[in-house]
Amino acid sequence: MSERYENFINGAWVSPIQGDYIPNLNPANREEILGLFPNSTAEDAESAVQAAANAQPAWAALSSHTRGEYLRKAADIIASRADAIARDLMREEGKSLPEAKGETLRGVTLLRYYAQETMHPDGDVIPSAGATTFLYTRRFPLGVCSLITPWNFPIAIPIWKAAPALAFGNTVVLKPSELSPLTAYHIAECFAEAGFPAGVFNVLFGEGAGVGEVLTTSAEVNAISFTGSVRTGKQIATQAVAHGKKYQLEMGGKNGVIVLPDANLESAVNLTIQGAFKSAGEKCTATSRVIVHTEIYDAFVTQLVQKTLALKVGSGEDATAYLGPVISEQSRDKILRYVGLAESEGAMLLCGGGAPDDATLQTGFYVQPTVFGGVTSEMRIAQEEVFGPVLCVMRAESLEDALAKLNDVEFGLSASLFTKSLDSALVFAEKAQAGLVRVNGETAGVEPQAPFGGMKGSSSFSREQGLAAREFFTQIKTISIDRAG
Repeated sequence: MSERYENFINGAWVSPIQGDYIPNLNPANREEILGLFPNSTAEDAESAVQAAANAQPAWAALSSHTRGEYLRKAADIIASRADAIARDLMREEGKSLPEAKGETLRGVTLLRYYAQETMHPDGDVIPSAGATTFLYTRRFPLGVCSLITPWNFPIAIPIWKAAPALAFGNTVVLKPSELSPLTAYHIAECFAEAGFPAGVFNVLFGEGAGVGEVLTTSAEVNAISFTGSVRTGKQIATQAVAHGKKYQLEMGGKNGVIVLPDANLESAVNLTIQGAFKSAGEKCTATSRVIVHTEIYDAFVTQLVQKTLALKVGSGEDATAYLGPVISEQSRDKILRYVGLAESEGAMLLCGGGAPDDATLQTGFYVQPTVFGGVTSEMRIAQEEVFGPVLCVMRAESLEDALAKLNDVEFGLSASLFTKSLDSALVFAEKAQAGLVRVNGETAGVEPQAPFGGMKGSSSFSREQGLAAREFFTQIKTISIDRAG
């Protein structure tokens, strides 16, 4: 009998009102159920939002230092349980154990970073036209924040949203993906042990359809931070505007790498593979296109295919596996449909392109690391987010041609360039239409203290993490004080 988990609302574990539960499957073995999680409804969401609303004034009234101490304590608890949390993250999401441990420790770093931010100034003194006027600003919390997060980073993304929201005096209702709820359960358990007051941090499990409207339209909700699909993000934006909510969206990418003739070829190949195939390509910043200068195209492709063919597919339990399963059967089937579509459009399949033949992998949702050559910009495989271990190789005649191809997509999340030329690096940094650009590094990954977000269709033109998080989760009040009389 699988263990049954509950929602975390108002400081207590609470059963869903209608009593419905969803099985949480191990993507490496669909026959293993990791637990049963609530499929919450609007009534459950209303309860969570009301709990957050009731708790918010007292939480905001605490000193920022006190709020920071709660975050520090939560960080210490998560750090002490990092191995157990990472193992469950691996089992429900499919990452390798080292990747899962790294993500767990990133959550610890984020909590400690924002705990420290509570000690920084929250406003400015401004010169006034009046000689006796004291003019200054202060930042105040927004109120209740709904955080809607995806399955692919089930501890890092919830914490990089929740930590600043809480640090700056907001209360939170977190709705994690129904595909990776167990990690969010661990977050709530650690926050509860850290002693957060009841209602400050709430976790609502289930499918978005049942709770989404309450989390985006309730009169008690002041802001929504969302990471996920373009379609859902646009729906949230529409509802947020109609109901006067502040919103923040991160909606994916079609991230490109440019490789110039003067690049370190071996490094460029290795980092392109890492960006494309680690975590089975299930990152919004994963490399999905590599645009190679024609002078080195053949040499690059030869190395790329040789090294890709050597990658081992397997479960996170297998320390020798480079990439694990994708998250679900639906995701696997979608990826394989894109493979078929690319072939029908004339792309050349260079390796991969199917599910592994290994008999030990048949109960999991595995896809071979796949490389297509001869890809052109008008192909759907070059334009649409596949979200899996599929890499397109394109040819360019110059840096300018490569930049034109790089920017010829609706997304603009991350991009990278491999070169030894400072001039090329500076041109790329200026001209690449992406919120995160890297030189001689993979497209995936960002440091917690740095702003993160995309351009064009990848975001709502806002940023997360770093000091940018304060801009979203606070509002500025201008205060003017004059002497009486």
